[in-house]
Amino acid sequence: MKSKNIAIVVGIVVAVGAGTWTVNHGPDSHADGAAAPGGKGKGEQPPAVVNVVAPQREDVAVVQQANGTVTPIRTVDLHPQTTATIRQVHIKEGQFVKQGELMFSLDDRADRANLDKAQAQVERDRASLADLERQFKRSQDLFAQKFIAQSAVDTLHAQVDQARATLQSDVAAARASSVATSYTAIRAPMSGRVGGINVYPGSLVQPATSLTTITQLDPITVAFTLPESSLPGLLAAQKRGKVEVEALPGADLPPVKGTLSFVDNTVDPAAGTIKVKAEFDNRETTLWPGQYVNTKLIVQTLKNAVVIPQNAIITNAQGTFVYVLEKDQSARLVPVQRVYGAGTVAAVSGLAGSEQVITEGKQNVRPGARVRLASELGKGKDVHVADKG
Repeated sequence: MKSKNIAIVVGIVVAVGAGTWTVNHGPDSHADGAAAPGGKGKGEQPPAVVNVVAPQREDVAVVQQANGTVTPIRTVDLHPQTTATIRQVHIKEGQFVKQGELMFSLDDRADRANLDKAQAQVERDRASLADLERQFKRSQDLFAQKFIAQSAVDTLHAQVDQARATLQSDVAAARASSVATSYTAIRAPMSGRVGGINVYPGSLVQPATSLTTITQLDPITVAFTLPESSLPGLLAAQKRGKVEVEALPGADLPPVKGTLSFVDNTVDPAAGTIKVKAEFDNRETTLWPGQYVNTKLIVQTLKNAVVIPQNAIITNAQGTFVYVLEKDQSARLVPVQRVYGAGTVAAVSGLAGSEQVITEGKQNVRPGARVRLASELGKGKDVHVADKG
């Protein structure tokens, strides 16, 4: 009995005696794995379907957005400067007052009496000084006629100087009494809105007593923070002129426009932010102290920037890039840098601006691969890469 050797190569090779036969799995099978004539190779994929867009050249405003809080420029806590009782309250809570308007009257009877006393003392000193000046003049005449000695004239001269100094002292005391009397009439130090009133007629008040507060509402400021990376552009914009800031107080209210008024002198190292303020005209009291608002300001404008859709940009571990469509209908990878992103578009560097940038379908694209334009599908036109092999 002869032995039979069986070896598997691609098909099944059976050796019986001196003869050999090859048994294939199918009529199109080949030992090298290549496609049969007229067929496609195993690893070959159909072209990806994509959309393209041309980059735009335009000026792009670099906008910084932040959440801010409305803060008054000035808030004054009113306190009396003397101890007395409230005689009359001339204002109401929540009232708008003008600078210099009378707000509180204190009991001023003792102060007015002291003022009258000081003024009377001044009048007495003036009369005394006038009498001494007349005596001094007569003494000079008598001395010229040699009726009195020089010592008598000198004595009267000294008395006149003393009386004049006494008068000046009493005039100053009268002014002090007048100032003390003015403390009994408390007037608004600025225009603004009155807060809660904590005293009533008859209340005993002293310098530690808070009567009410006045808050300036027009103009008003909004305080917010920006990332420290925006500081160079912010300072450069300030040097060029006024930096416009827009505040949105609410969804149903129109935005309010103001100007940047303050940039802090120190960056917060913990948060990496810089504090800034913007000033707004607030005649309509749209902004209210303590209110939470959204702010927006233009830091700089990128002139003639290359703008493409944000969804065309691919970012991975290798970097940031886009695919562009070549003339031979192949896809080419181009590294780019996102200079500034604004909504659905972004200003980038790395593109000349004349390319055709692939937007939709880019996830199926590989560098050098052939693609099919979605706009050509209905026309039955297949876009291929030229076979350079």
